[in-house]
Amino acid sequence: MSDKVIDTTSPGRALPVPSADELLPRYVLGVADDALVYAQRLGEWISRAPQIEEDMALGNIALDLLGQARALLTRVGELDGTGRSEDDLAYLRDERDFRNVHLVEQERSDFGFELARMLWFSSYQCELYAALTSSTDETVAGVAQKAVKEVDYHRDHATQWVLRLGDGTVESHERMQDALGRVAPYVSELFADDPASQAAAATGLGVLPSSLEAAATAYVERVVAEATLELPEDGRWHARGGRDGVHSRAMGYLLAQLQHIARSHPGAQW
Repeated sequence: MSDKVIDTTSPGRALPVPSADELLPRYVLGVADDALVYAQRLGEWISRAPQIEEDMALGNIALDLLGQARALLTRVGELDGTGRSEDDLAYLRDERDFRNVHLVEQERSDFGFELARMLWFSSYQCELYAALTSSTDETVAGVAQKAVKEVDYHRDHATQWVLRLGDGTVESHERMQDALGRVAPYVSELFADDPASQAAAATGLGVLPSSLEAAATAYVERVVAEATLELPEDGRWHARGGRDGVHSRAMGYLLAQLQHIARSHPGAQW
């Protein structure tokens, strides 16, 4: 068996297969980056949500995700032996070094899109963190034990809004249905196994994303049905490559905002 893989962004270029020591921190990094990037996106809703209570709710959800990201990023710096801090990893990495899925990086759109995105992502996170409470890594397990309560609230928040809009007026129903369709191409990447998740699952540190799909999808299906909506049929293109550092155009703009101050004033403390 070859110990090389092909870099699809540079045809014909052979890259070494990462070792197990590299794959385990990469797995934790993917979980952390999902939370970090989505926290940044949700923060954009402050003063833009349809009501002031929702400004606060989305802000609090973003803070929960940011807390998860901070703890996990610190653990990544320990696992990979570099000693990098959470700030180093959040602010000083380039786009290709981020391991988040495409779903969380997509530009802020209308409120319906955000709820559809949150419903899917929080349903995935509920299953993920429930499984990670049994992680062989004490830090990962500790983060998961706290996070399961947080993401359960996130999922419930999205659920209540999807029900309200889906089974509301004709316009709210149509817009919520449209939002589910626009989110659909990014969902399957949440549950795609990759070498990092396979290595993490084999050691007990992590879990295979594919093992979470049935339960997360069943929950979303129940909510969508109760909201008198329908999940879009499969058969369209699907986002991929996020866990390998291949991102959409939106990611570059997001990082420009996230990292601007830290990169403009290197070494500064506040």
